[in-house]
Order: sequence, then C-alpha cells, then structure tokens
Amino acid sequence: MKILVINCSPVKNGATAEIVKIVSNCVSKENEVRSVSIDDYEIAFCRGCRTCHATAECFQKDDVTRLMAEYEWADRIVSVSPSCWADIPGQFKAFIDRCTPWCNTHEPHKKLSAGKKGYTIALRTGPGMQECVRIIGSIEHFYGHLEIEPCGSLGLCSVEYKEDVTKRTDEIKEFCESILK
Repeated sequence: MKILVINCSPVKNGATAEIVKIVSNCVSKENEVRSVSIDDYEIAFCRGCRTCHATAECFQKDDVTRLMAEYEWADRIVSVSPSCWADIPGQFKAFIDRCTPWCNTHEPHKKLSAGKKGYTIALRTGPGMQECVRIIGSIEHFYGHLEIEPCGSLGLCSVEYKEDVTKRTDEIKEFCESILK
C-alpha cells in the first residue's frame, strides 16, 4: 500500500511534524510511505475567477499540481493538522482552494484514481475537542470533493509542543492500526 502523510502546518519541526513522524514510522512496515509538508510547496491564493470550472485547469503555475501528484500516487492519505484560530492553517486552506480543478462540484474536472481512503489527525493546544472536530470536518469535506473516502479521524487536545506528543504516542499508534486495515 502507498501512504501519503501530510504535515498541514507551516511549522516543519513542531508537534504536528512529530505526529507525522510517528504515523510514518507506524505505517511503514510493508508499505511505501511518503511524508510531505505543506511548507515545502509554493501555492498561490485562488483568484476566484472560476476559469477552472470550464477548463479543469488553473492559470496559475505553482506547486499545486506537484502536490496533487502525491495525492494521486497514494492509496491512503493522512492529513495531520494543527488548529490555527480554530481551523486548518492558512497554507493548507490555500491549497484546498486551489484544488477546485479536481473537485466534483463542476464539469469538467480532473479526477484522482478511485478507491483512495483519507484519514485525519487534528491537534490543538486547548482542552476542548470542538476545534479538532471543526478541523476534521474541513479536511473530510475536502476529501469528499476529491472523492477520497473519509475513513477515520483522531482529535488530540492539549498538544502544543513536541514534548506533549510523547504522552499521546500510544493513542496515535492505535489510530495508525485503522489506517492499515
């Protein structure tokens, strides 16, 4: 199986990145795993011109197609996202906006190969789960428009630093078992 694990945070070495490492290690046995960070891609903001609704192409030339090639490669996609003001980080939101050419809301549109499964891990610094639920909802909504089947999610509260992730390793590893089924 091919598994893509994406760090949706612009911070490449924080708590989110630590979770990406744990997930990547847990699912790597007998699987091909790629870990990427949204911060490694240059992504322009959507201009809202809707040209892609008629052409299935965006006039902007940046790294969106390169990142979408990673989505195409994968059988399973695991998005790991922190809370930024109670939702996904702006960099990841900009990527989602630019994926309109692949969205099933208009014809023509590009399509990913069928049968992909998506998983989400959301983390936040505070104690309440509501922000994690919102992040999971945003990512699963995105998966739905790409026709990626949402298959599982994990919300982690009270996680601010890498050290906080250590206390949650068993929980993350248990979640990884669902990715491998």
